[in-house]
Amino acid sequence: MKSRVSARKTPWILAIFTKTSDCIMKTKPLIEWQDFDKIDIRTGTVVDVTDFEKASKPAYKLYIDFGELGIRKTSAQITERYDKLDLVGNQVMAVVNFPPKQIADFMSECLVLGVYTKTGVVLITTTEKTTDGLALG
Repeated sequence: MKSRVSARKTPWILAIFTKTSDCIMKTKPLIEWQDFDKIDIRTGTVVDVTDFEKASKPAYKLYIDFGELGIRKTSAQITERYDKLDLVGNQVMAVVNFPPKQIADFMSECLVLGVYTKTGVVLITTTEKTTDGLALG
């Protein structure tokens, strides 16, 4: 894996490129700690999953227990890698302080976190079970 630094068109912002076997990934501009600190990322356990039939792309409706924050719902395009029954009971990480977002006939109340791969989205999870609602930080 090779890295190189480029400041081509915008010399005041350094863009870092990492070459992998199949793509070149560009990092986003630097942010201040205060920007990151605004994002409320919490642990939550998936308690129910249903098909999201009205979504424009194949997706599930997830219901996630965030402990004292309660159960929040979201939609996720994760059908390529996950079966509904396999998701229930798993702990995930999600942003809980975005405003609600209407997606078709469904109101999403959080954003479950994942990374895009060639075989679909891989959810960000905890390596061991923790208390629901714990903040990343």
